[in-house]
Formats: sequence, C-alpha cells, structure tokens
Amino acid sequence: MSLTKIQSVDPHSPAQRAGVRVGETLTAVNGHPIVDVLDYKFHTYDPRLTLTLRDREGGVRTVRVRKEEGEDLGLNFETYLMDRARSCANNCIFCFVDQMPPGMRQTLYFKDDDARLSFLMGNYITLTNLSEREIQRICDLRISPVNISVHATDPELRTAMLKNRRAGECLAVMERLARAGITMNCQIVACPGINDGPALARTLRELGSLYPAVASVAIVPVGVTKFREGLCKIDPYTPGQAAAVLDQVEAFAAAFLETNGTGLAWCSDEFYLLAGRELPEKAYYEDMNQLENGVGMLRLLLSQAQMALEGEEVEEIPSPFAIATGVSAAPFVEKIVHMARTVCPALSGAVYPIRNRFFGETITVSGLVTGGDLIEQLRGRDLGARLLIPDNMLRAGEQVFLDDVTVEQVEQALGVCVLPVPAESGFDLIDAILGRAVESPAYTLPPEDAYYRYNP
Repeated sequence: MSLTKIQSVDPHSPAQRAGVRVGETLTAVNGHPIVDVLDYKFHTYDPRLTLTLRDREGGVRTVRVRKEEGEDLGLNFETYLMDRARSCANNCIFCFVDQMPPGMRQTLYFKDDDARLSFLMGNYITLTNLSEREIQRICDLRISPVNISVHATDPELRTAMLKNRRAGECLAVMERLARAGITMNCQIVACPGINDGPALARTLRELGSLYPAVASVAIVPVGVTKFREGLCKIDPYTPGQAAAVLDQVEAFAAAFLETNGTGLAWCSDEFYLLAGRELPEKAYYEDMNQLENGVGMLRLLLSQAQMALEGEEVEEIPSPFAIATGVSAAPFVEKIVHMARTVCPALSGAVYPIRNRFFGETITVSGLVTGGDLIEQLRGRDLGARLLIPDNMLRAGEQVFLDDVTVEQVEQALGVCVLPVPAESGFDLIDAILGRAVESPAYTLPPEDAYYRYNP
C-alpha cells in the first residue's frame, strides 16, 4: 500500500471542499512529486495548489485547491511520515536503547535516525544514513533547524563511537548544510575518558567554526543503566570528572561569548548535579534553546515558579498532596513547595524522590521513572488527596509508563488520584500545587516511542 494514500479527509477542510476523496493517492502538488511528509508540508504551504491524485484503478486526475497560506489541507495518511520511519544504522557504544531490559513493548527497542523527525519533532540524528538525495533535499527545501548528535568531530573517534564507517563524514555534511544556510543544534553525549578532555576541546572548536549555522551545543553525560552486559565498558561520571567537563565547557563558552556574543555550548543540568555545583542563573542560558537536552530546565522551573507566585493570594487552602519525581529534580521541587508556602503557610505537601530500581540507581531523571517503582516506593506513604507527577514519566499523549503500568493501575495500588503536570513548566507546577486544574499538552507524535532524549 502506498503511504501517500489518503486515509481520511477532515470535515470542512480545504481538501474536502475541493472534492478530494478517501482512497486516492496524492502523487504531486503543483507538479512536485510527493514522497513523504516533508514534501507534503513544504509544497502545500501556498494558498493556491494543484493536486495530482491517482484512484484505486490507476486513473489520474487533478484538483485545484484554494486556502489560506500555511493552512493545513486536511488530509490524513496511514502514517504521520507518509513513509516508514528510518531506523538507526549505528551501533553506538553508549546507546540507551541497547541498555533496555528484555520483555518491554517492541517500540521501545526501535532506534530512529530520521531527518524528517529531526525537523518536525526535534529528534536528534547522526547523519550517517542520509543519502545524497536527502542531503540535497534538506538544502533545497531549506529545512531548518536540524538537530544533530555529533558526539565527536574527530572522524576516527566518531567512527569508533558510532561503529559506522560513514560516521566520520559528519563534519563535511555539516559544512555543506552550513553553506546552504541550514541552522543546526548539536548534542554531545559525553563519555568519561572517551570523547571528553582533548577530544571535546576539538569538537567544540570545530563546531564553533560553523557558527552561526551551528546555533547551540548541548553536552550531556552518558546514561548508564544496569543492563550493560556484553556492551562496551562505560562508567558513569564521578563528581570530579563532571566538574572537569563543566570547567572545560564553561571556559570555552566564556571565550566564545567574548568574541561572538553567545556562549554557544552549555552543559546539561545533570553535570551540575553530579559535580555538586549550583546551577547558573537563568540569563546564562540565553534563549534556552537546548531545554530538550535538560540544559537550564531546572533553573527555568525555579524561575517560572517564582514568577507564578508573585502577587499570588490564596483564598482557599488546597487539599494535601504529594509529588513524585526523579532523584535529580527532587531538591528543586522541594524548593518550589517551600516557595509556595510563603503564600499559603498551611499548605500540606511532600516530595518523594523515586530511586530508579528498574534501570538502576545511576539513572536519576524523572522521565525514566516507571510505574512499578512508583508503586513500590510510595505504597504506605502519606500521599494526601492527590499525587502529582511530571508528565514526561508517561508515553507522550497516553496514560502509560515505560514499564506498561498505567496511571489507573498506580491509582488503584496507591489509593490516590494521580495528576500528570507538564514537566517543563514552573507555572503549571504552582497551579497544580495550589489545587488548580492543569492540563498536560496534547502531543502529536509518530507511533514510535522517543525515549532517547534527556528527560530531567
């Protein structure tokens, strides 16, 4: 079946008004072939379109559409991508998916490395599976920004880390994208003694040479679970090693800021927590465009909570509550609860850091907390009338944890109402603490799980 075959047409949409029918296949827009969602979104932006459609019997017709510029046509296809998701061709020594326990749902073992998801969903790609046609299409369509997992610019080191003979071509491809005016955000998963130290210095220097096309660089520590049997030996960062990375990156950023007006590179919050250092102030993170990598997220959470409480007057004491979160975020959430008590001294609430026994206690982020760990560690605790959790514990748009335990099962086991709260918003957290209704955002994602990103 063609994945550009139309599965449904939205009521009252431009496509329905034009007479587009379910079962037809969209082959071209304004004469441009439609291969996947990138072609579709780019070529359907204009207000006047000519659609080329093929019916079930192979007959071809054209339909003219008028709509607002940028308005969606209202067509739905078998998959969001209008194609199969592209899997990763690498065998990275630090891959988190390779450290998953057996017996989980199959989608959690799927490794995506799809440039379309980078542009549309913010996923990070390694560039190793891009064909010449795909590189040229990114340039021609000016697809921007593209998020790139760099890890190292030394060709030999990157090839060794990704275990892909094409991995060493990364910098050359990035230089080509830069010449085409493509903006790139970069990620470095730092592994102690492998791509930090002199290797990191080279990577930062060479990425800096591509500024402003390279708009930001996030350095995050490798995640190490207890399921590494048979994999390359990698140890978690020690406090001293984490401090050394911070010193190196902050020195680079200070020098780059002096000459270019931006620090360009930032370490994730987890490096500061590992090193036992205070988080920088909010202004240090500039536009905070690496939040998805946990860069400045905790500082933003504190800052937003403080702003939310300014001028706040609580007329009714909220019901007692508990908050469950990851070990790394727990002290900051406790600070926010303490801040909330300045406007509501009678506030009754407790914060419970959940140790990750599912993956191993070296994993401290809330986005990898499972329903089973919640039940085991909170059973018998005083949870009040409601249990608040960050919504990144759940599969996007659903009520299920990584281990397939549902929110309903947690509620039944603990005898408390579980309320997911948007993980990145201090405003929403204050509203939830003060008993106001909070809605988690609705996400539209492809069917594959995306747990590769950092989730604080």
